[in-house]
Amino acid sequence: MVDRPKIPKSEANAPSTFQRRADGHGQERRASRSEREAPPEAGRFLDIEAATPTVLERKRGVKTMEEAAQWLRWRGIDDVECITPDLAGVARGKMMPTKKFTANTSLALPSALFMHTISGDYPEETGEFRYSPNDGDLKLMPDLATLCEVPWESDPTAQIICDVVDTAGNAVPYTPRNVLKRVLALYEERGWRAVVAPEIEFYLVSKNIDPDYPLTPPIGRSGRQIQGGQAYSIGGVNEFDELIDDIYDFSDRQGLEIDTLIHEEGAAQLEINLRHGDPIELADQVFLFKRTIREAALKHGIYATFMAKPIQGQPGSAMHIHQSVVDVQSGRNVFSNEDGSPSALFRHFIGGMQRYVPAALIMMAPYVNSYRRLTHGMSAPTNNAWGFDNRTTAFRVPTSDAAGRRVENRLPSSDANPYLALAGSLASGWLGMANGLEPDQPTDRTVNEDGVISLPRGLLEAVAAFEGEACFHDVFSREFVGTFSGIKRGEHETFMQVISPWEREFLLLNV
Repeated sequence: MVDRPKIPKSEANAPSTFQRRADGHGQERRASRSEREAPPEAGRFLDIEAATPTVLERKRGVKTMEEAAQWLRWRGIDDVECITPDLAGVARGKMMPTKKFTANTSLALPSALFMHTISGDYPEETGEFRYSPNDGDLKLMPDLATLCEVPWESDPTAQIICDVVDTAGNAVPYTPRNVLKRVLALYEERGWRAVVAPEIEFYLVSKNIDPDYPLTPPIGRSGRQIQGGQAYSIGGVNEFDELIDDIYDFSDRQGLEIDTLIHEEGAAQLEINLRHGDPIELADQVFLFKRTIREAALKHGIYATFMAKPIQGQPGSAMHIHQSVVDVQSGRNVFSNEDGSPSALFRHFIGGMQRYVPAALIMMAPYVNSYRRLTHGMSAPTNNAWGFDNRTTAFRVPTSDAAGRRVENRLPSSDANPYLALAGSLASGWLGMANGLEPDQPTDRTVNEDGVISLPRGLLEAVAAFEGEACFHDVFSREFVGTFSGIKRGEHETFMQVISPWEREFLLLNV
């Protein structure tokens, strides 16, 4: 079940996870594992036109509202969830009957919805953080390319990701999807196209309804509590065999493609890798994958958490981002010269990452807990160094051929909003390419164990670095920088109201 064989896209009639019955009644049965894992028949070739799924058979995305109506009707969908990520990456939106959705019913949300903290508080206005005086409506504009099933719902339900515009139809600059689109437009202006591949780590933990108690690993199939030190263990993955089957099934029904799944170093810590592609599409997939994994875990009576550091003494959870840049006209990877050697743009991209990622770290490590992961002596990088196939650096260049040359950003944590993490990382590389920044020399030594931390050490320090980088006001928009910074300051104030176990342990009777 790990690294399952992939069926070529030309073989669209190969068995899917859920197969429609031939009797025409629209009922579905779950394909057996042997059907799902069986390699395609040798020597089978299909006509390309015949292999292309019809609109109705397509698991994900349509082009017009007319196609959407047909797609929904064919599946017997009762309700549609119209969702958009807020600044924390939480799905916000409205559910409506299918007939309402296909009638192009106007969808609106209050602007303040994008200005509250992860705890639901509304911070005081500070700096350039300001609320709309009338808390006016923002409109949801469904992206039809994201229409897909909600496989964990008991009633037939679909979901669609929406962009956010104002009443005049202009993109709202401080909403996550629009921030990423703004950065990608900078690449388009230069004739470039960014390509990314995220890797998302997460923990499975026992249910915990009292936040005063630490999180603990769950009981696996063996009946024993899961321990750490299981990196790449197939047995560790098989402890949650039925849960992982549900993750694959839910993903398949949404048209989401998992590249590989592994057990990581932590106790019941897993990692899912996604196929490389367009940044908006991949951010959408991470957004939906988080929902999918949480729902699959709840079905089995446990939690899935994307906290950066959920369990003391265990490794943190990262969202590593592999990045490359393609020339739109030629389709060539601009990180490589024609002779296969690293290009000047490759060096400049790394130079931009080294120069600007520390200032944009708040977009990749957005909570107080995030900085518990970026700590000396743990497996996460604490630097802005780079190197070839060096996992102790912030920016690793994996071994590859010239066409696959890429830069892996190892700083983002899994708690980050995927749209913002990708925007911050790609913007830093673009600034390096646009301004011809040179990196320092690559390192081949261990650079995360020397006690030196060359990054912001906490939330407020990261916010100050973010606000102080003048070019970010143009790259991300002044509205986003002000809004995001204000929210993060508000979250820090909320955190400061909580007395931690450490304080009770060491200060109660000693000071």
